Amino acid sequence: MGLRPSGKGRGRLSLPSLRTFESFKNPVFRLYYGALLGQRASANMQMMSRSLLVYHLTGSATILGLMSLANALPMLFLALFGGVIADRVQKKYVLLVGQLCSALISLGIALCLTTGYLSAERAGSWWILIVASVLQGTVMGLMVPSRQAIVPEIVGEEQLMNAIALNNMAMNTLRLIAPAVAGFLIGDEYNFELVYFAMTGMYVVAVIFIILMPHTSKVTAIRRSIFADIFEGLRYVKSRTTILLLLVFILLVILLSRPYMVLMPIFTEDILMVGPAGMGILMSISGAGAIVGALILASLPNRRRGMLLLVGCLILGSALIGFSFSTSWPLSIVLIVVVGVGQTARMTLGNTLVQYYVDDDYRGRVMSIYTMDFGFTSLGTFIAGLMADTAIGVEWTVGGFAMLLVTLTVMVAVFFPQIRKLQ
Repeated sequence: MGLRPSGKGRGRLSLPSLRTFESFKNPVFRLYYGALLGQRASANMQMMSRSLLVYHLTGSATILGLMSLANALPMLFLALFGGVIADRVQKKYVLLVGQLCSALISLGIALCLTTGYLSAERAGSWWILIVASVLQGTVMGLMVPSRQAIVPEIVGEEQLMNAIALNNMAMNTLRLIAPAVAGFLIGDEYNFELVYFAMTGMYVVAVIFIILMPHTSKVTAIRRSIFADIFEGLRYVKSRTTILLLLVFILLVILLSRPYMVLMPIFTEDILMVGPAGMGILMSISGAGAIVGALILASLPNRRRGMLLLVGCLILGSALIGFSFSTSWPLSIVLIVVVGVGQTARMTLGNTLVQYYVDDDYRGRVMSIYTMDFGFTSLGTFIAGLMADTAIGVEWTVGGFAMLLVTLTVMVAVFFPQIRKLQ
């Protein structure tokens, strides 16, 4: 079935103008943005500290992958329910409960570290982090569809790419700062508890901003069952061929490009030999290119976004190939910046195109499928962890995935012009 934009005014094209920070004129978006800053600051600190903590406790790439899998499975099983919740409940309340639960999870880990219950001296205590990953995956699976679907309710569809690009700018600015701060807090003495207390504080900041937000949509009584709503959403996606193709492509791109983030401790500890501080710097500096990319995308008009998505994926795959086989610290820094550019292009354009072409009544359920993509890709990360522990090694594991990403992107550009021609 053909695809057409839903909503009023989607067919109109405007003259290019400088609109980089246009969404900030909206006071509700500013409150949402404040909550996003708190949540993303904590997430970026966790991205570094949890992986490094697991590797410090176990020295195992397989357990790094297992941690990612533990986070993924709840997202896979619960994301569709989260989509139904997003289409039925005020999204403000979903975000509020989700951030409160995240704060409690971080606080629990901080207390376990402080009391010594989670430590290298207690063999096998890493199971606490696996349980925390399951709980965090549960929260994300139920919350993220609402977090994604609330954006067009706040800013409208014509400012959607601008708002999503600014969201990604915040995430990548914090990626530039938060991991370095986490690395500094951890230090040579591996004081992980300081990071988790700081993460708890950031979640509390997010809660305060969400409380100040008004309701963003009208909620009506629903008489259908949750499962009926889920199947209706799946039928909708199946009937929209281009949306289905776009979701599958994004799934495969994330599957092939994300393992390097979880396996980063192996690169920094065993290949580049730069330690926790070096890992924090490397993950932070990847945000520099991503910030530039997000600012450019926020300034662009709503044209040729399908082609831009494909170009961004090619940049991402090519840079990851180089990073995987680099043994030079300066070269790795340069390449990780380019990886950041590709990642922000994939995230901004993929999210924008899915939301731009979906009908409003199905937005939450479609974004729940988009959220499931991240759960599925953690399965790939688990497989990558297993491969990295074998004779293949982490270089060929991450590099091989990146080679497949480049091949996939070229094939989509050639054989699926409907993706390439999306506006």
